[in-house]
Amino acid sequence: MKKLHYINLKYKPTSKDLICEYYFEPAKGVDFKYAAEQLALESSIGTWTTISTMNPTIAKKLKPSIYYMNKKTGIIKIAYPQDLFEPGNMPGILSSIAGNVFGMKVIKNLRLYDISFPKKIVKSFDGPQQGIKGLRRLTKVKHRPLLGTIVKPKVGLTAKQHAKVAYEAWMGGLDIVKDDENLVSMSFNNFYDRMKYTFKMRDKAEKQTGEKKIYLANVTSSTTEMLKRAEYIKKMGGEYIMVDILTAGWAGLQSVREFAKKNNMFIHAHRAMHGALTRNKKHGIAMNVLAKVSRLIGVDTLHIGTASVGKMHGSKSEELDIEHEIETQYTLENDQHHLLCQEWYDMKPVMAVASGGLSPLSMPKLIKIMGHDIVAQAGGGVHGNPGGTRAGAAGFRQAAEAAMLGISLKEYAKTHKELGLALKKWGKKKKKR
Repeated sequence: MKKLHYINLKYKPTSKDLICEYYFEPAKGVDFKYAAEQLALESSIGTWTTISTMNPTIAKKLKPSIYYMNKKTGIIKIAYPQDLFEPGNMPGILSSIAGNVFGMKVIKNLRLYDISFPKKIVKSFDGPQQGIKGLRRLTKVKHRPLLGTIVKPKVGLTAKQHAKVAYEAWMGGLDIVKDDENLVSMSFNNFYDRMKYTFKMRDKAEKQTGEKKIYLANVTSSTTEMLKRAEYIKKMGGEYIMVDILTAGWAGLQSVREFAKKNNMFIHAHRAMHGALTRNKKHGIAMNVLAKVSRLIGVDTLHIGTASVGKMHGSKSEELDIEHEIETQYTLENDQHHLLCQEWYDMKPVMAVASGGLSPLSMPKLIKIMGHDIVAQAGGGVHGNPGGTRAGAAGFRQAAEAAMLGISLKEYAKTHKELGLALKKWGKKKKKR
């Protein structure tokens, strides 16, 4: 069969196409159009040479179309027929559009900027089990941001010490306590012991405060062990499962999602390792792609950064792209929608989690930028308070209250001593060197 041509600038994407937007740079001496075609064929039905087994029926039904090209910006858009992909199989989908293409000699740099999924594929995934409404229903917190902390130090505490820190945070007024991404099951802090002690402290804090308290327990491990740990969380009365979604893998996340569906539980997604994929603006996979994939599979809360307010790498515009992405169900160019909350048929929205270097001083700016439908988490910004964890938790909640009321932190601190301690520690102006 003659060589296939994948560039078709007259092609109009349909509602049955999966659309990818790529940025790429061809290798030295390689023609831009040639490299684009190689990308399209490698990610679909083709190979490096003409083959006798490629028949016209396959080509007509499954050949993708490069319908947009801009050599100046390095952007191309490819429409893939939905029949190229197995519904409900995220590892399989990404093995095509984000697999071998990253290792091709003809391409120097390649970045998957965005994906638009057709209805058939969207409907093949469950999406969030509970989503934003479910989380607000569980906590009975209707308007303000949900507030949480990560037990610090990341690792080193015993199971009992961890539980005590969690208790102090809940008693200080926080809604959520979370394991850090690298706290799994250590010799000095066994997972099952940690669950036993921490859930006991959660129950005590709920009884004493009259507020719902949530523990996000990190189950990250092999898929078999993750499911075993999730079952134990359920036994302890937990509602939430935390997974390091990239290190655990999409298949592992899908398995946990199946468990959550059967047991009506929430999933918290930590994005540890995302920088290996997202940080290089010329190569890898954009965070908004990972966010869409996570929502399709079905997480309820997802780390997206702090819009440059905190310590982690990521610009304000990059992280708000995840909340306010230019996207519809079928194209990549139309009106603005909240990516984690945009209309995806009847799929529930995901609540964004802002975490990484936050303190009470961050709250006014964070809420102004990201709104109140977020989970705001502070680790050092809680436990670093001079009054200790309980005071740090109280100061963090007071800062959120002040921001929601439109009162300056300095003014609010006059009648809220824990916030005053935070301002005294972190509000000092740095001396110029």
